[in-house]
Amino acid sequence: MTTANALVFDSVDAAPRRAVIQRRELGADDVLIDITHSGICHSDIHQAHDDWGGAIFPMVPGHEIVGVVVATGPSVRGFTVGDRVGVGNLVDSCGTCENCLAGEEPFCLKGNVHTYNAIGYDGEPTYGGYSTRIVVKEPFVLRIPDGLSSAAAAPLLCCGITTYAPLRRWAAGPGKRVAVIGMGGLGHMAVKLAHAFGAEVTVLSRGLDKRDDAIKFGADKVFATADPATFPALANTFDLIVKTVSADISLEDYLPLLRLDGVLVTLGIGLPPTGLLGPLLLRGRKVITGSLIGGLPQTQEMLDFCGEKGIGAEVEVIGVDEVEQAWQRVIAGDVRYRFVLDMSTMAG
Repeated sequence: MTTANALVFDSVDAAPRRAVIQRRELGADDVLIDITHSGICHSDIHQAHDDWGGAIFPMVPGHEIVGVVVATGPSVRGFTVGDRVGVGNLVDSCGTCENCLAGEEPFCLKGNVHTYNAIGYDGEPTYGGYSTRIVVKEPFVLRIPDGLSSAAAAPLLCCGITTYAPLRRWAAGPGKRVAVIGMGGLGHMAVKLAHAFGAEVTVLSRGLDKRDDAIKFGADKVFATADPATFPALANTFDLIVKTVSADISLEDYLPLLRLDGVLVTLGIGLPPTGLLGPLLLRGRKVITGSLIGGLPQTQEMLDFCGEKGIGAEVEVIGVDEVEQAWQRVIAGDVRYRFVLDMSTMAG
């Protein structure tokens, strides 16, 4: 078995501890990766705190993984030792259902396997990127373009593809007006990507404290949702609204901002019931929808696009012993805009 040093969470209330974990033996189509950087996603906190239920302990979080290939199985053809690679939210799917065959692994009909806090098809729990090594099947390994630093690329495996997928799905581009609700980890990537696609981008944030950042990332306009004049002023303005915050919003406020055939897509958990919103939807053929990450082909497409355009996440790189403090800052919204663990600090 391959061993790795990891940060392990033993229960909801437990502080992380350093420990040695076992990775499976390298299979014929497996890639062994030395992890150099692992992003911190808010979902890591939710999972370790069992906010969504179903937590599997001991747990090693992390699904924004960048590292270097150190060994490959005999059937691996796409990667060689020394390649810089990434691993995102998924490490397995059936590969045979209609969705997997279409490159839509997040919607695997058998049920995909998440990078951590999941049970693999072999019946063993999965452990994530807060560790020094990981073994992953070749189809779930992604190539990191040369134009991106490892630290800036790591969050793209989650917040990058989570925002890229709906922007592509709903054709953000020249002539389209896109509003981004929230300017956090997801929101700042949505702004960068929508701008790179050629759309006119507006940020809707509670206040204007991040206005300068939003403009730097490519936003054309920034409005404070706390200002009661904002919503009347923006009526019938946007083709697409991307909700990147997990908090509920008032759809009665936001749906009137959409133009004919406009779409509101939610990326954060929590959306109020729509039973009383019929008239708001009917007047203008408006759509409310949701979006997950993209499939593996689209994730590689996103990475290549970001490499070509020089788009990376805005990150604060920290050591593994700073995880607890970083989590508290994420909960408090005190990060601009993503923490990334330098896994070399796990040595010793």
